[in-house]
Amino acid sequence: MGDGAVYVVIAVRAARSTGVSLRPGFDGVSGAAASGGWLFLRTASLRAALLASVVVASSLGVVQLGAFQIALTIFSTLAFILDALAVAGQAMIGHGLGSADVPRVAAVTRRLIGWGVVSGVVLGGLLALAAPFAGPVFSPDPAVQDALTVTLLVMAAGIPLAGFVFVLDGVLIGAGDARYLAIAGLVTLALYSPLLLAVGILRPEGAAGLVWLWAAFGFGYMSARALTLGLRARGTRWIVTGAPA
Repeated sequence: MGDGAVYVVIAVRAARSTGVSLRPGFDGVSGAAASGGWLFLRTASLRAALLASVVVASSLGVVQLGAFQIALTIFSTLAFILDALAVAGQAMIGHGLGSADVPRVAAVTRRLIGWGVVSGVVLGGLLALAAPFAGPVFSPDPAVQDALTVTLLVMAAGIPLAGFVFVLDGVLIGAGDARYLAIAGLVTLALYSPLLLAVGILRPEGAAGLVWLWAAFGFGYMSARALTLGLRARGTRWIVTGAPA
């Protein structure tokens, strides 16, 4: 209650100082709902890709499923680290577009992409160095350890690409380009599905199956996301300056 009261006081003071009514603006609420719906669809496509990957991993065998789950957890941790740049990008891009400062938006986007790739290279290098020693930390099973080691090496090679993708995702979210992100998410999921299907049908034995599965995700799926997001960022349709009408 105390924190809520503080926020209410701040909101009332800000509204009075700017002459803004405290009554809900239904245009704003409907706009936020529409944007939220597109973002929900974008997130659902990401979750669908991950869930489908787990389904294919389960068809490869118990060892592969266990190693894949560990690899996915490690990848998620690295994603959270790279997302620090994406979150910062959301704020800076939103501020730049709100102030109609297009050169600043372009400069921030270029700088964030550079930092995303460089951060990915650093994290990928560290992961490659840690890969031979990571297995025993997560599992006592030698087969899981061996499968995890080679999978982490493949993952490490793709982390710079993931850094590029995560940064651009944050940039476009900050620009309010939720509709494009949702459509792009469905397109990338459609492009990823044949790769998953191929791995599921061929079912390579042993660690090779997991390597092919992670290659499909880390390079196939991420490359599709990089293509759709990169093409959008190269254009100018996502750059909409000023406050929304």
